[in-house]
Amino acid sequence: MGDKRPKPEEIVTKLRQVEVLCGQGMPRIDTIRRVQITEQTFYRWRKQYGGMGTDQLKELKRLQNENDRQRRAVSDPTLDKLILGKLCTGKLLSPSRRRACIEHVPNQFHISERSACRVLGQHRSTQRRMPVGRADEDRLVADMIELTRQYGRYGYRRVAALLRDAGWLVNDKRVERLWRREGLKVPMKQPSKGRLWLNDSSGVRLRPEYGNHVWSYDFVHHRTDQGKAFRTLNILDEYSRECLAIRVKRKLNSTEVNGALTDLYILRGIPVYTRSDNGPEFIAGAVRDWITAVGAKTAYIEPGSPWENGYRESFNARLRDELLNDEIFYSLREAQILIEKWRKHYNTKRPHSALGYRKPAPQTIVPMEPRPIMH
Repeated sequence: MGDKRPKPEEIVTKLRQVEVLCGQGMPRIDTIRRVQITEQTFYRWRKQYGGMGTDQLKELKRLQNENDRQRRAVSDPTLDKLILGKLCTGKLLSPSRRRACIEHVPNQFHISERSACRVLGQHRSTQRRMPVGRADEDRLVADMIELTRQYGRYGYRRVAALLRDAGWLVNDKRVERLWRREGLKVPMKQPSKGRLWLNDSSGVRLRPEYGNHVWSYDFVHHRTDQGKAFRTLNILDEYSRECLAIRVKRKLNSTEVNGALTDLYILRGIPVYTRSDNGPEFIAGAVRDWITAVGAKTAYIEPGSPWENGYRESFNARLRDELLNDEIFYSLREAQILIEKWRKHYNTKRPHSALGYRKPAPQTIVPMEPRPIMH
């Protein structure tokens, strides 16, 4: 046979071959010689593998491999590395994750809890003493879920700011821990933003430096439940992030833009710059002439470059994500009421991340709705 030790599959094949030849009437001693093994080897193989099929052989091999692995694990001084490599995938940074892993390790490696705690760096008192939350944790979770139900598109940081406004002394880390434990929504990841450039490769970004420095305005298109389209004219103060006005009508042209700006110029004063894109309603001669006549300057973004005015694009995205995509408007009047209600909420209640989770204009508008009752 040679020096190479036969595999279990080859042994079973030879035993089957002997059975077939014996069934045809050939003497057993001749069949053993024909498969090129000794008589002692045949009886030893038959005692170990006799009557086995393919499935039984696979199961036997699996058990043998498992026994060998456990034997090596018990006797090998590198048991720590084996446990960390086989079962503890990823980083076990929190005591709760280490506790769950330690509960699983003894059943797999037949080792004590003390050894598992030593390997994973968990104190035994931490393992055995289950964590007990604070006395007010249930009420805090209830308030957090209530705010999440009211403002479904808010992340945990904005909800934490609302909780602090309601009187809770909590930081973002505690709210994030409870947020993940309850399985609440994780905010969408924002893509990275690059530097803005003009077509001639020169840098451009008119940054607002104070209130009434730069206003921007743009249109957002939507439809009522009957399929009829309407437009919203959104006017924003880029420095304070305050939404100055939202006009909602079926059709909005340069005359409507002129009228909306006129009302705001009278109430708020004249900004230094008024920024918009290059749409026909914004670059119309009547609008440009009127803005110039009252002493303001126009600032138009480059064609095909909506990211040049990130403040306005961000506001339009929030309007669509938090209101337009969630509401069904059965009439234009209903759309006007709900959008104006959302604008007041945006200015007076909604925490803004760019302002340190403060409100854009908490003192300008008195909230129409009663404050939600917290426990």
